[in-house]
Amino acid sequence: MNLPVSQSSASAPSAHDAEPGVAIRVLVVDNDIVHARTMGEALGRLGHEVTVVGSGGEGARRIEQTSFDVVVTDLMMNDIGGLEILARAKRASAETEVIVVTGHGTIPSAVSAMQQGAFTYLQKPLDLGHLRAAVEKASEGIRLRRQNLELNRRLDEKFGFEGVIGSSPQMLALVERMKRIAPTDATVLIQGETGTGKELVAQAIHQNSPRKPKPFVALNCAALSENILESELFGHVKGAFTDASSDRVGKFEFANGGTLFLDEVGDMPMATQIKLLRVLESGEITRVGSNTPVRVNVRILSATNRNLEEAIESGAFRRDLYHRLKVVTVAIPPLRDRAGDIPLLIEHFVKQFAKRHGKTIKGLSLAARVKLGSYPWPGNVRQLRNVVESMIVVDFDETLDVDDLPLELEPDVPATASGPVDMTAGLAALVGKPLDEVEQIFITETLKLTGGNREQAAHLLRIGERTLYRKIKDYGL
Repeated sequence: MNLPVSQSSASAPSAHDAEPGVAIRVLVVDNDIVHARTMGEALGRLGHEVTVVGSGGEGARRIEQTSFDVVVTDLMMNDIGGLEILARAKRASAETEVIVVTGHGTIPSAVSAMQQGAFTYLQKPLDLGHLRAAVEKASEGIRLRRQNLELNRRLDEKFGFEGVIGSSPQMLALVERMKRIAPTDATVLIQGETGTGKELVAQAIHQNSPRKPKPFVALNCAALSENILESELFGHVKGAFTDASSDRVGKFEFANGGTLFLDEVGDMPMATQIKLLRVLESGEITRVGSNTPVRVNVRILSATNRNLEEAIESGAFRRDLYHRLKVVTVAIPPLRDRAGDIPLLIEHFVKQFAKRHGKTIKGLSLAARVKLGSYPWPGNVRQLRNVVESMIVVDFDETLDVDDLPLELEPDVPATASGPVDMTAGLAALVGKPLDEVEQIFITETLKLTGGNREQAAHLLRIGERTLYRKIKDYGL
């Protein structure tokens, strides 16, 4: 039978640790149904979802049908005993915690249950306070595992391959290349214009590598002077320079076992380049002001928006370091070369910033979509992200339109040969044309806007994909 979950009272232990919507699911199994109900009611007051059954056979059936976080079972029962319930619960889910209730004469069997994976055992006559405490202790471990899984899910969503948004051929090829690179230990040079998402790509490579449990540490090499950069990379000892009042661990030591991402590596001073090359060759760093080497195990990912081969020719970058860093290269295309991904990115940023700023956004006007789709985006994805956030902040009517665009997008941007036309300026020219001709123009321009992505085009046109396929065929598009 299922017992209703009672709310915790002032006299009962609180279930404050339980997260909303993820209550702990408990199964109580005991031949003595009165005893089983008593245990169930005691656990129900903690806020748990409790199921009570009066036989081992029924308990086994429930385990096959439903997933439980905690199983409380009597050890000795008429049909299926507690050890079998334990075995079946663990087969169904290794994460399920099993608490065995036993009489004084069956302590050896209870010890055997512990050896087979039981969380703990309790002796009869049962103290309900001890029962509640045991279930709460088991629940703490379950909640911690859930939190870790949720954290990993969020990291995968933000920094995994799913976070590299785009369905264009260029982005699909990029993700496929990242999937091949990630499991290895190779150094990777990530190339791309400012704002293309080089650190996001580095995060995704780390998040999908064997080094995932260890730190991902990022350092911008262009933002620091030579002395500070060396201290940041390698650390320093007390007294190494005027402000060195104590020892300091550098990024290499902090990232030990994990990944170090060197952004704007092309701006690294020559003296630091020499020391970095020595670290890559020896696997050892030496803190500034020290003579004692420290071994480190760090994967290096680096990024630049500069042409390093030109920097080598001009004497600004070492050729041997360049070849050390570019065992594998990843090139991120600029946003103007993958305009078909713009609608996906807009949708992602609208959801992200509407939630962050507590705004309700019902959609984008067609005029705004065309404007965003035809803009050349010199600042790439970062600029698009900032523009969408700005539109959401200033919007007042829950529909993002051209009046919400920032000043940088206000001047009319002429359409490229492959980009969408300014349909807002050309609506008058459509007046008097047959509807099927107007429909063909709108479908054609929407397909250009989405880079040929039919699923996105159907979504924008508010028609089904099958309908769009048929019209594409009818119009010979």
